[in-house]
Formats: sequence, structure tokens, C-alpha cells
Amino acid sequence: MKMSDKISIMFSEEEVSGRIRELGEKIGKDYAGKEVLLVCVLKGAAFFACELAKRISLPVQMEFMRCSSYGNETESSGVVKIIQDLDQPIRGKNVIIVEDIIDTGRTLGYLVELLRKRDPESVALCTLLDKPERRVTDVKAEYTGFQIPDEFVVGYGLDYAQKYRNLPFIGIIKPE
Repeated sequence: MKMSDKISIMFSEEEVSGRIRELGEKIGKDYAGKEVLLVCVLKGAAFFACELAKRISLPVQMEFMRCSSYGNETESSGVVKIIQDLDQPIRGKNVIIVEDIIDTGRTLGYLVELLRKRDPESVALCTLLDKPERRVTDVKAEYTGFQIPDEFVVGYGLDYAQKYRNLPFIGIIKPE
């Protein structure tokens, strides 16, 4: 951490872990007797998706997509780019898109439409963080870790210019 960047804790490591456990249990109940395919949106959701997968009591497959709408900025550019697509077809599968944060909703709105066209059995969204006051696209998650105010957050996979993903908590950053 640079000394000039100030980070204050929003959710502790224990709070995040407890909430992920609850989400995993709910997904396990909602999809009882079925398999799920977690589609982790890289890079930010990697930490969350791995922890979530460990807490789902069902057969879980994982796939990875990489999209971008931020670059090195703190504001979404509004342009969604697919940098890495899925390795396998999702036809007939119960897909849960796992994201670190829903902000404007542009990226996830685009992703949901893209994946629905591939004929899955179902598509649901699971996000660690939700910032509803920033929404410009109507996107709702079936599974939400925490609803947060309009602050720029880092940690647990969330970054600022590719830094701070490895923090074990979620914090508010005030870049200098």
C-alpha cells in the first residue's frame, strides 16, 4: 500500500467470510439436486468465486470470463469488452454469473444478454457488492453479499489500477 492512498475498512475479513458462507448455503438450497456452473468474471471476482464455490454443497463447475469497462480509472467507461470468453458451451446448464461488484450494471447487463442467447437452463447473478445508486442499466442480482453506498472500494479482488486486490477485507480507498 502506498502511504498516500488512504484505505478504511468497510467490511472485515470475518464479515466477508460469513456472508459468503450464507450465500453458498442459499445457492445450495435453491439448486438442490442440480449442478451449477459458476461463471467467474475476471479479474475482480476470482477471490469471491473461489470462496463461494467452496461453500456450495452441490457439484460445481467453474468457467471464467474477462470483461472490461474500467481500464485504470475509477469510473466505468461505458464500453464493455469481452477479453476472454468461456471455454465450453452452456446450453442446458444452470449458470450463476459471479461478479465482485455491480456498479452501473452495464457490464453485467451485457453479459446476462450474451449468455442467455447461448440457451442455458437458467442464468442468475451473484455479486459480492451492489451499488444500486450508481445503476444505469436495470440489473438485479439474485444473490447479493452487501449493498454499499457510492464509494470506491478495494480488497477481496477489487482493485484500484490493479492494486489492492489481495487485501483480505473490503475497504474504501481515497487515492491521493
